[in-house]
Amino acid sequence: MRIGIVCYPTFGGSGVLATELGKALAQKGHQVHFITYREPVRLDVYVPNIFYHEVHVPTYPLFDYPPYETALASTMVDVIKNNELDLLHVHYAIPHASAAYMAKKILEKENKRIPVITTLHGTDITLVGRDKTYAPVVTFSINESDAITAVSENLREETFKSFKIEKEIEVIYNFVDVNRFSRKPIEVFKKSIAPNGERILLHISNFRRLKRVTDVVKVFSEVQKAIPSKLLFVGDGPERPAAEELCRQLELCDEIKFVGRQEQVEDILAIGDLFLLPSEYESFGLAALEAMAAGVPVVATNVGGLKEIIVPGETGFLADVGDVIALSRFAITILKNEETLNTFKSKAAAHARIFDIHNIIPVYEKLYERFL
Repeated sequence: MRIGIVCYPTFGGSGVLATELGKALAQKGHQVHFITYREPVRLDVYVPNIFYHEVHVPTYPLFDYPPYETALASTMVDVIKNNELDLLHVHYAIPHASAAYMAKKILEKENKRIPVITTLHGTDITLVGRDKTYAPVVTFSINESDAITAVSENLREETFKSFKIEKEIEVIYNFVDVNRFSRKPIEVFKKSIAPNGERILLHISNFRRLKRVTDVVKVFSEVQKAIPSKLLFVGDGPERPAAEELCRQLELCDEIKFVGRQEQVEDILAIGDLFLLPSEYESFGLAALEAMAAGVPVVATNVGGLKEIIVPGETGFLADVGDVIALSRFAITILKNEETLNTFKSKAAAHARIFDIHNIIPVYEKLYERFL
């Protein structure tokens, strides 16, 4: 098959999933064409059968805001025609599904049919889509898609609750390449972070408000009182200054490191003992799944799709949003005993195999085949 994939090229879950999906499809012999404004961050090695098409947005004095959606639709038309694509798979409703609809209608005038599959990832529904400015376009473009998928049952339910969707939404879970994350820790790296054998806690995100990164610091502060520990913050975003300020107030700067955005997170996860994710909402929780695939148990909040991937008491624990005391208590329960920690690690890695990429990719292939 010749497949066009449209996504955001960033570190967010939708961009990561779309890129890994394209790479896996290419490795199975499909021809994959990425269409976006910048090369996706996970497209970091050459893979045969993968092609990247950059969306160029001309600037004119007439436009205060360059019309990316129009440029995207035009690029889609060009790539589809010149590469004879069989279908488009767009990730995130705005502006990708709406631009795909425009491209589809343009091509219909030239007697070219292009099926459009839209995958919903989270904030395109729970945040952006609920804004009255965008809601009509989100609803229309989803309904005009040939197929709709969501990355969790929770997101599917939220979509039906928030919009008048006239079609079935199929749940195809996010996936993880278990082999990629099954790495042995680099001892020199681990020793540099925890020179005296301290437990290593991790948080990876885009540091937006709903990630509640200051709660990560508060939980770590309580854990540190009971168990010698270190905390690694991976990522960047608007809430990082608040987290750094709280570190200074609690005098934890020597125990906490902010390492910024990292592409090779598997090397960092390999040295981790516990992953903290106290978010207000997660449509799925891809970062949590990648942690589990690396054998790192997860203490998180009982929200969204996290309830579908974390097994309390086996692969980690779940607590209410903002309940720092409960989150801290669960973290200490996992970390205080070596045997307990190893059991949680083993079960986390085993459970992640359910979501292995080799189990999920055939589901997408069957979906594509229905429209060819």
